[in-house]
Amino acid sequence: MPNSTSSFGITTREFWHNISKPSDSTLSKAILAILVFAESLVCIFWIFTLSGLGEGYALMAVVPYVYVIVSYVSLLVFYRSKRFEYFTFTQLVMLLVMPFFMQWAIGGYEASSGIAIWAILSPIGALMILGTRQSTPWFALFLMLAALSWKLNYMFAGNSLPIPAHIKDTFFLMNIIGTACILYAVMRYFQSQKERTLLELNLEQARSERLLLNILPKSIANRLKDNDMRIADSHESVTILFADIVGFTKLTSTMPPAELVDILSQLFSRFDRLADQHGLEKIKTIGDGYMVVGGAPASRDDHATVIAQLALQMQQELASFNAETNQNLQIRIGISSGAVVAGVIGTSKFAYDIWGDPVNMASRMEKTGLPGTIQVSEATYQLLKPNHTLESRGLIEVKGKGEVNTYILKS
Repeated sequence: MPNSTSSFGITTREFWHNISKPSDSTLSKAILAILVFAESLVCIFWIFTLSGLGEGYALMAVVPYVYVIVSYVSLLVFYRSKRFEYFTFTQLVMLLVMPFFMQWAIGGYEASSGIAIWAILSPIGALMILGTRQSTPWFALFLMLAALSWKLNYMFAGNSLPIPAHIKDTFFLMNIIGTACILYAVMRYFQSQKERTLLELNLEQARSERLLLNILPKSIANRLKDNDMRIADSHESVTILFADIVGFTKLTSTMPPAELVDILSQLFSRFDRLADQHGLEKIKTIGDGYMVVGGAPASRDDHATVIAQLALQMQQELASFNAETNQNLQIRIGISSGAVVAGVIGTSKFAYDIWGDPVNMASRMEKTGLPGTIQVSEATYQLLKPNHTLESRGLIEVKGKGEVNTYILKS
């Protein structure tokens, strides 16, 4: 997208960036909560298991005791200070070092059944909470502690106390299944949230696409998104239609604003549907004015014919609208054809627009037209006369042009 300013007060680049950047604060807190809760349950198991082996094993149970105390003290501090980053750092440190301290206290890899494997939860948690770059040091620390434990394992093993075989087997089973279950639960939760976020993002992008296409033609919107920052296209032959409601100024003084806007919205929505059915591009509405072009931004040879069909159907649609709403509205329609330039200009509230003499002439055809009629210029008459019925209105004084021949489209 070009870095122009949209009608929402932000640059178009920022607009697309913001909708594709979901907040991950809640996700981070949930993942950390899962890790802390799971590790706390395991620590309670270790405390009761080791304490039950006798007084000599009480020192081993101190490590999980300390973990539980520090974890929930830091949790209390977090809730009071609202410093999530402090709580995250504390928990990642505890998740990293506590399993290694446990392994050293029990007596190395063999005696503890490799209990240090639980420390992998720290870099995994950092990866999902802090992101890829900030998780790298945590994984590096895990590798360093693992290497240190392996290098000094003979020292820890020499001071180990005998652990019953069934306890060692239980530790081994818990170390394998426990870490696997926690990692799976965390990754599953992370993936489910990711999928939900992607779905919400796709829905938001679809809504944004629809909004953009309500402002700009599809081909122009795609060019803007592809960083085409200057759009100005020449079209050798197009047909422009202007329509407005007769006596609109008087109508505004006799009708409540809300009711007036509602009537305009209903009527112009019907015109929009007709334009869409014919593959025409509505350029804009200004007050009670309605402007459509055929042949831009996509060129087509039948631009005059299809605009004429639209104009005739707009008259029929207005008659139906009046009958349904008990109104007595009339419209004037002016049409002209020729070469124009079309594009997007400006840096604020940008819009697709067209410029050229046919635009001015179509506007004059509408302003000098008779209520309930479709007045076309000489250029459009030449394109329509083989297949349509038109009636000469004669010479009409047109501002900036003098007297020009105009015609009334009948069918």
